[in-house]
Amino acid sequence: MAGTYSHPKLPRRALLEAGSLSLLGLASAHVSELRAASTPATALPTNRRVIYIFLSGGLAQQDSFDPKPLAPENVRGEFQPIATATPGMMICEHLPMLAQRSRYWSLIRSLTHPTNDHSLGHHVMLTGRSTAPPTFSSNKPMPQDFPSIAAVAGAVLKPRNNLPPAVVLPERLIHRTGRVIPGQFAGEMGSRRDPWFVEASPFNATTYGAFPEYEFHHARGPEKSGVQFQAPNLSLPESLTRGRLDNRLALLSVLDQQRKALETGPQPTQYSQHRENAVSLLTDAAVREAFDVTRAPDEVQDRYGRNAFGWSLLMARRLVGAGVNLVQVNLGNNEAWDTHGNAFPNLKNMLLPPTDRGLSALLDDLAESGELDSTLIVMAGEFGRTPKIFGLPQHYKLPGRDHWGAVQTVFMAGGGCEGGRIVGASDALGGYPTDNPQTPENLGATIYDSLGLPQELAWHDDLGRPHPVYHGTPIAGL
Repeated sequence: MAGTYSHPKLPRRALLEAGSLSLLGLASAHVSELRAASTPATALPTNRRVIYIFLSGGLAQQDSFDPKPLAPENVRGEFQPIATATPGMMICEHLPMLAQRSRYWSLIRSLTHPTNDHSLGHHVMLTGRSTAPPTFSSNKPMPQDFPSIAAVAGAVLKPRNNLPPAVVLPERLIHRTGRVIPGQFAGEMGSRRDPWFVEASPFNATTYGAFPEYEFHHARGPEKSGVQFQAPNLSLPESLTRGRLDNRLALLSVLDQQRKALETGPQPTQYSQHRENAVSLLTDAAVREAFDVTRAPDEVQDRYGRNAFGWSLLMARRLVGAGVNLVQVNLGNNEAWDTHGNAFPNLKNMLLPPTDRGLSALLDDLAESGELDSTLIVMAGEFGRTPKIFGLPQHYKLPGRDHWGAVQTVFMAGGGCEGGRIVGASDALGGYPTDNPQTPENLGATIYDSLGLPQELAWHDDLGRPHPVYHGTPIAGL
C-alpha cells in the first residue's frame, strides 16, 4: 500500500442513511438518471441555443408547409392554402397563427433521405446521418448506433449554470408495442453520454397527440385517457431540509475521498458531475421555474396551450433561457403524426392547432426578449408523406398518406436565419426535390453551426480516437 489513508469516523446511522437514499437521497420519477458525460478538455463555451422540435410519425408536407393546390384531388388533399405575411408564400389553412409570423421563419422544402421505415427514419433525422450503422436494429437501440445530435452537443459543449448542455423532453420515444426507438441516444459514444431525458409525459399506449386538450386515437378519433402532463418534481423531499442536504453533501464528500483512495488506476467517473447537477436542479430557483410549467401564469399557459405540446415548448423556452444549449422537444407520443388514415380530421382538429399555437407563442417570446437571433428553432419529422392519398378500410374510416423519405419540409426560425425564405422545392406532387436538395447531414451541420461549433471539431471515444462532429455542410440560403 502506498500510504495510510485516514478519514473522519461517521455514525453507523449516517452510513445506512446514505446507502438507503442513493445520490443525495433525491428521487424523481420524471427526471431520468443523470448520465451527462464529463466535460471533455475540448468542451466549448457558447451562448448559442437550438430547439429541435421533432414530430414523431412524419408530418405530411402537402398538408402543412408545402401545399399543392394545382395537383390532382388525390394529391392536394382536403386543406386549402392560405397566404402568409410574406408575399408569395402559402401554407396550410390550419396554421393561421404561424402564417401571420412568417417574418420569423423560413422553410426547407427539399430535405431528402432514402428510408420509409419509422425506426431508421428516426435514427436518420435524430443523428443527422442518412445511412444505417452496420448493427442497426429497427426493434431497439444498439451500442454502435450513431450518436444523436443531442448527445453530440452534450459531449462537446461546456455546461452553463450547472445545467447539462443538452436535454430531451417531455419523454423518450417509445412505440406502443414497447419498442424503444433508436437514434435518440449516445450510441457509439457510450450510454453515459446519453442526453438528459426529462420524463414529464408518461408513456401512453392507447391515445396520441397533445393531451389532455387535443387527445385522439388514430382510428377512432377524439378520445380521452385521463393521462396527465407532470412537470418534474424538483423540490426537496419533506424529510430532507436544506441543512440535512448540506450534511448529506459533506457525507458524500467523505465517501468520495474513500472511493478515490481505493482506486488503483485512473477510472473516469461522472459521480462529481452528477452530484453538482443534482444540487443545481434542487437549489436553483430559475431551474425549478423552468420545469414548473403547469403552474405558469394563466396568461402564459393560455398563449402556449394547456396541453402536452404547449407545456413542452414552454419548458424548452425556459430551459434555453436558464442555460441549456440544445433542447429536443418530442411533440407527439407513439408516432402521433403517422397519419395513415383519418389524416385530415386528425391533423385539422388534433395535431396542427396545438402546434400552431405553441410554436407561435415560442416565436413571440423569443423575439420579444431579443433571444430569437441566438436561438435556432428547427422542426422536422422522420420523413414526409406520400403524394397520393390512399385508404386502409380495414383500419381507418377515412384515407391518409403513407411514409415517404424522398422529401419533407423542414421549418427553421431564429439563430441568424432570415424569415420569409424558401430553400429548395419539391415537384408538382410534393414527391421529390426538384431544386437544391438537402440531406440530414446538412441539417445536422446547420444545427452544429448555429451552436457555434467549429467544423473541424471532433468528439473522442474511450480509446481517445477522434470522430468528426460534422458530416455535411450548413444549409446555405437561410
